Amino acid sequence: MKRKFNVFGKVMSVYREADEWVLYTESDTSMRARVYDVVIPSELAEDKLAQFLDDIFHEFANQRYQSVFQMD
Repeated sequence: MKRKFNVFGKVMSVYREADEWVLYTESDTSMRARVYDVVIPSELAEDKLAQFLDDIFHEFANQRYQSVFQMD
């Protein structure tokens, strides 16, 4: 399962891997890099991912991107 989000202008994806949520940044060329310094609780419901990312990365909010939203 994969969910893609716009995190204050940066494209990030969250995958469910081995019963864990794993966060990646995505480039314009569809390359992805794992984000190791953010751990998403495995018990977090899928419909709460956007709010979790908003809470973690809120300091990157700006005039154009004021919240996190799911892209797919």
